[in-house]
Amino acid sequence: MPRQTFAVIDTEALRHNYRMACELAGTAKPMAVIKADGYGHGLVRVARALAGDAGRFAVACLEEAELLRAAGLEQPVLLLQGVHEAADLSRCETLGLEVAIHSHQQLQWLADTDARPVLWLKVNSGMNRLGFTAAELSAIVPGLADAGFTLRGMMTHFACADDAASERSLSQTRVFEAATAAWPGLWRSVGNSAAHFRPGQPLYDWSRPGIMLYGSSPMIGQQGPEAGLKAVMTLQSRLISVRTLAPGDTVGYGDSWRADAPAVMGMVSIGYGDGYPRHAGTGTPVWVRGQRARLIGRVSMDMLAVDLTAIPGAEAGDMVELWGANISVDEVAVHAGTISYELLTGVTARVPRLEAGTVAAVSR
Repeated sequence: MPRQTFAVIDTEALRHNYRMACELAGTAKPMAVIKADGYGHGLVRVARALAGDAGRFAVACLEEAELLRAAGLEQPVLLLQGVHEAADLSRCETLGLEVAIHSHQQLQWLADTDARPVLWLKVNSGMNRLGFTAAELSAIVPGLADAGFTLRGMMTHFACADDAASERSLSQTRVFEAATAAWPGLWRSVGNSAAHFRPGQPLYDWSRPGIMLYGSSPMIGQQGPEAGLKAVMTLQSRLISVRTLAPGDTVGYGDSWRADAPAVMGMVSIGYGDGYPRHAGTGTPVWVRGQRARLIGRVSMDMLAVDLTAIPGAEAGDMVELWGANISVDEVAVHAGTISYELLTGVTARVPRLEAGTVAAVSR
């Protein structure tokens, strides 16, 4: 029997979250952001699950878009980073991909090619990663039109939309408004997941929900269920050993946890080699037999220890939820000193992704 460690993917929860993005987007249309292997959930699986609802997908790079086309997905696909070399432009045209342009190097590649893919322009509204200033756009836009390119829209990205107390998104919106005002016929896109949860934030023509599609809250200090989102991934494994510890016994590398009273400890067949965060410390919650338990000691490559003292009858073979419907990935991320994006995308290839209903749910 294979090791019973799985990432169970609930595509109905995914569709629920997309529909919520649609409701929050108002008159804007959400393009589903499915980069980084669908945030660790499986790029093609996610795209197929949303194909009946999402009118557009967004990925980071050409390689991801090629996988979608190879799987038969025909929706428009936007490359958020554009291309990384000039030769890719003709491939984008052949596959019918839309290309974000954010640098003068990419503009030069466009000037040197006969390919004519559909373009979006990235506007630097203040995050200062990628994009053009308003002053630069006044020459770029007519230049592209004169060269025969189709310019579909303009986009920008918010730096602090996840902070409900920050006014930074408002200032970036003003910059973007001013930068794009001269071209009212072009689509505009500003809205990451967090922007959907900011009252009064205009989302224009196309929003770009990402992390919220997978059930994690994009807002600082909030967990997915509090925002009405449903967990799409349940990371689960099994207890492979249960033993009683005497006062003074230690657990794991570095003797980082010591029992101060008799305790029952279970070992779970998952570790940082599977993508569970090594820095999740004692007290990080897990779900066993319908109850919360806590991680104790240091996470190993292939195992971690949990305190089962308050869970009578726990035994080897019991399922353990590391995150999912009962334990929010957002809560685990806080304990690990990171964000849910890193946890979801960090689940490694040795953890099978299975559709909900094909593996026993957490029980016992």
